Amino acid sequence: MILAAGRGERLRPLTLHTPKPLVKACSVPLIEYQIRALAAAGFNDLVINHAWLGQQIEDHLQDGSRFGVNIVYSPEEEPLETGGGIFKALPLLGEEPFLIANGDIWTDYDYRSLQLTTGDLAHLILVDNPLHHPGGDFFLSDGRVVEAGEACDRLTYSGIAILHPALFDGCKAGTFKLAPLLHAAIAEGRVSGTRYAGQWVDVGTHERLAEAEQLIEAST
Repeated sequence: MILAAGRGERLRPLTLHTPKPLVKACSVPLIEYQIRALAAAGFNDLVINHAWLGQQIEDHLQDGSRFGVNIVYSPEEEPLETGGGIFKALPLLGEEPFLIANGDIWTDYDYRSLQLTTGDLAHLILVDNPLHHPGGDFFLSDGRVVEAGEACDRLTYSGIAILHPALFDGCKAGTFKLAPLLHAAIAEGRVSGTRYAGQWVDVGTHERLAEAEQLIEAST
C-alpha cells in the first residue's frame, strides 16, 4: 500500500493544484519512483489511498499496467491519518502481512529486503535522524523496536514497513494515527526493525525536494 492522502501544505504553491505524490523530482512524479521500485522488487498488486486532489492520482496512474503492476484505489473524502487510511483499505489488502510505503519519500531502499517474523505485528525500516527530525521516533536494539533502554539508538521511521492486519484488531473506522498502534505492539514485544543507511529523503519541503533531486541526479 502506498500512502498518498497527505495535503503537502509545506510544499505550496506546488501542491495547491497538484497532489503531493505527483510533485515531480527530476521530471518524474515522486510516487512513480515508489511504484517502479516496488515493481522491480516483485510487488504486482498495489493499493493507493488518496484524498486531496486524489482523482488526479487515479487519472495519472490509472490501473498501473504501464508500470507492470495492478493498482486499486482507496479514496478518502477527508484524510484519515495513516492508521485510519490503512484500516479503511484493509478489505483490499487481504489477510496476510502487507508492505506500506509513503508516497512522498525518495529512497534507494530495496523492497525485497523486507521480512516479517512469525508472531510479530510489524517490521519497521528506520533511518538515521535527519536534520529536520533530530529526536527520532523509535528505539532499536538488536533488531527489536523497544520503548527505551541502555545502548539503544533512537532512529527515525522511514515510512516503510510491513504490517500484519492483526495490528488493527479492535480499531473502528475513522481518523486515527498509526503510531499508538505501533507503540502498543512494541510494548508487547511484537515489533522488529532494521536500520537502513542508504539514501532516503522525506520530501516534505522545497529544500528537501531539492535534496532529492540532487541525489537522483547523482545516481543516474
